[in-house]
Amino acid sequence: MTDDKEVFRGHETDLEDMVASSDSGARKPAGVPGKLLVSIAAVWSLFQLWISSPLPYMVGFGVFNATQARSIHLAFAIFLAFMAYPALKRSPRNHIPLQDWVLAAVGAFCAAYMFIFYDQLSQRPGAPITQDVIVGVTGILVLLEATRRALGPPLMIVASVFLAYSLFGRWMPGFLAHGGVSPYGLINHQWLTTQGVFGIALGVSTSFVFLFVLFGALLDKAGAGNYFIKVAFSLLGHYKGGPAKAAVVASGMTGLISGSSIANTVTTGTFTIPMMKRVGFSSEKAGAVEVASSVNGQIMPPVMGAAAFLMVEYVGISYVEVIKHAFLPALISYIALIYIVHLEALKANLQGLESSNPARPLLNKVIGFLGGLLLLMGLALGVYYGLGWLKPLLGDATPWVVAVVLAVVYVGLLKVGSHYPVLELDDPSSPVVKLPQTRPTVMVGLHYILPVIVLVWCLMVERLSPGLSAFWATMFMIFIMMTQRPITALFRGRSRLAEDVKEGFLDLWNGLVTGARNMIGIGIATATAGIVVGAVSQTGVGLVLADLVEVLSMGNLMLILLLTAVLSLILGMGLPTTANYIVVSALMAPVIVTLGQQNGLIVPLIAVHLFVFYFGIMADVTPPVGLASFAAAAVSGGDPLRTGFQAFYYSLRTAALPFLFIFNTDLLLIDVSLLQGLLIFVVATIAMLIFAAGSQGFMLTRSRWYESLLLLLVAFTLFRPGFWMDIVHDPYRSVPPSEFAQALGQVDEGSNLRVEILDEDDFGETFTQFLLIPVPDGDSAGERMESLGLELRTEDGNTYVDNVTFGSQAEQIGLGSVFFDQQILSVMAPVDRWPKELMWIPGFLIFGLVVMLQRRRRETPGSMAEAA
Repeated sequence: MTDDKEVFRGHETDLEDMVASSDSGARKPAGVPGKLLVSIAAVWSLFQLWISSPLPYMVGFGVFNATQARSIHLAFAIFLAFMAYPALKRSPRNHIPLQDWVLAAVGAFCAAYMFIFYDQLSQRPGAPITQDVIVGVTGILVLLEATRRALGPPLMIVASVFLAYSLFGRWMPGFLAHGGVSPYGLINHQWLTTQGVFGIALGVSTSFVFLFVLFGALLDKAGAGNYFIKVAFSLLGHYKGGPAKAAVVASGMTGLISGSSIANTVTTGTFTIPMMKRVGFSSEKAGAVEVASSVNGQIMPPVMGAAAFLMVEYVGISYVEVIKHAFLPALISYIALIYIVHLEALKANLQGLESSNPARPLLNKVIGFLGGLLLLMGLALGVYYGLGWLKPLLGDATPWVVAVVLAVVYVGLLKVGSHYPVLELDDPSSPVVKLPQTRPTVMVGLHYILPVIVLVWCLMVERLSPGLSAFWATMFMIFIMMTQRPITALFRGRSRLAEDVKEGFLDLWNGLVTGARNMIGIGIATATAGIVVGAVSQTGVGLVLADLVEVLSMGNLMLILLLTAVLSLILGMGLPTTANYIVVSALMAPVIVTLGQQNGLIVPLIAVHLFVFYFGIMADVTPPVGLASFAAAAVSGGDPLRTGFQAFYYSLRTAALPFLFIFNTDLLLIDVSLLQGLLIFVVATIAMLIFAAGSQGFMLTRSRWYESLLLLLVAFTLFRPGFWMDIVHDPYRSVPPSEFAQALGQVDEGSNLRVEILDEDDFGETFTQFLLIPVPDGDSAGERMESLGLELRTEDGNTYVDNVTFGSQAEQIGLGSVFFDQQILSVMAPVDRWPKELMWIPGFLIFGLVVMLQRRRRETPGSMAEAA
């Protein structure tokens, strides 16, 4: 037994090294360098808290503009990267070599150059002097080396290729060629403006991402990570395959605040994977469940591996809108993963762990659950409407009153939790694990939920910026860390005030350091990915990729999407989530938008960005580079490639979702009412569960091949009923282009006309594209045309765009050209037809047939042997 524990401790140390080498840096120097490393990391966290707070504007000191803040942010990241990440595997871990000190100092200076010489640089825009170029070249080279150390070769190689493409584009073959960029122009664009390294991505890292990562680190150091895992196991561990279900829920809760699928895998996996193996899961399947659930955490709002904040900037919609659109696909994907785990347990007849909860009748459980749910909903409504009533009454004093109420609730929850034993960290290597009781486990840590509520309240209700919301949630988290031990000790009747305060301060210090060290890789990644974005804007390589995909797909819409998905998967290999999204959104999202419009696919930009993001993060699962799969295999002792393929098999639902919401944007809750949204959620969840059963080949019993096909057909029908309804009844009628105005006056307000136009690109080449023309207010066709800001003319039987009002809806859609008269080739007007949801009826009938067949087969003699 002792030997087993020693092996586990050694194994745990290896895993910590793995996470450190990928997330926070594997080097732990001793003595003064070690203290300097953690001190600079803590100072970075404090700096980020300072610039995110209202204090600089209140005291009139320490106010930095966006460019200066980005410069200081990157200086911290580069300096810490060379201190925390060794150059090679054989490089020393316990001290920092002299060359790393030099590289850290030089890199920090080059990054801070925009801050130090901000006034001088602002006086010579676009005209760099020799000193600027030397600093820029040095900075890019040092940044690439920091990227190699912190994130591995993939992102460094990608950035280097784009730099080379920028410089040597004129010598590239065929359609890859471009005019080329001079070294001075390259350095000016990439290092001295906000188009490259110091662009939007680094700005988002500076303004939003750091505080969310810091918030997650503080939450974990306070004990919330262990609390989430214990709650998940106490609730689900006793069901069939219970540890795997608990792993999905625990990873989902951890993923809410985590920016790394690898860290998520190892953090929860060290506890969940051994427990899954204990109830009968193989090493590969246990690792695959953890990988699938951890990578799913990167698509789960509110953080989405920091991609949510980048989408705000790249798509141009509010943070709340991003969360609304991303929430439903992520949630149904998680529900389906729990069901997949349940099917695996049924296939192998796996049991759960022994429950510690006292036996209760099912009716009591249902009543207790519904009562708790209704109480929670009532409390939420009371708080929402109560504050809505109090805010006008209290005026400026509202924040202080809310703070006092929050403090009272916090102390009350600590009082409740003090009646239950403290949660201990379990040893997963022990042969028998008894599940914790649900009630004591839930009650002892309820106060951990308060900072999350503060965060969500500030984001969703107060509509504060993500940065300011995270600041207030983090400050409340700091208050909890400093006070939870002393107050709990007081309630438990023991007095250790000095020791408890000291322990709280140490937790806070460790949280500040951990948050900053976790941000090193993200800060470096966003800066280096900015090189790719800068190259795209400077060379037009995005058009090259669009041409490549168009040639390979031969204009076929599904092939365009499939090729884009594959390219996103390839581009995402080996990249952290943040850099992954930046690269695929810069390169692949415009491909779908451009080619989609030319081939009749018109979708909202957020759907396109979510499409490429989903396939980008699938690279963490997919062999041969699936980093999360390698991390899980290290925990489980299984084969990394088999773990990766099994995780990809479990993640098929995640790969199917983007194709579904591209064609049915209802899944993203776009332009749907509350009741419609609830109906879509219920039906989409059922559809995803049916898809899971079809892809896993098991539902009530092992499926026959035709039953699996029928289940997949039913799932498709429920997800996209419009496909079948379009076959039964065409949604549009063709209108002659010359009758565009009459059609606009006849259709219902709020609907859209689908118009094909002949346009011209910047190089004089003509192309066709489809546009959706929204029908504006107006009692007549003339009023609606005027409201749209559009004038047409007809010549020789052809209809042309004659004039577009500046700033009008028509101009925003893409109508109007200075040097080319756009020709309207076709007009499609919507028609009244049956609602597409009627197609759900035959879908459910087919599903009922499959259920009947499987139930009959399960009840016949010998079916147990077939299902085994």
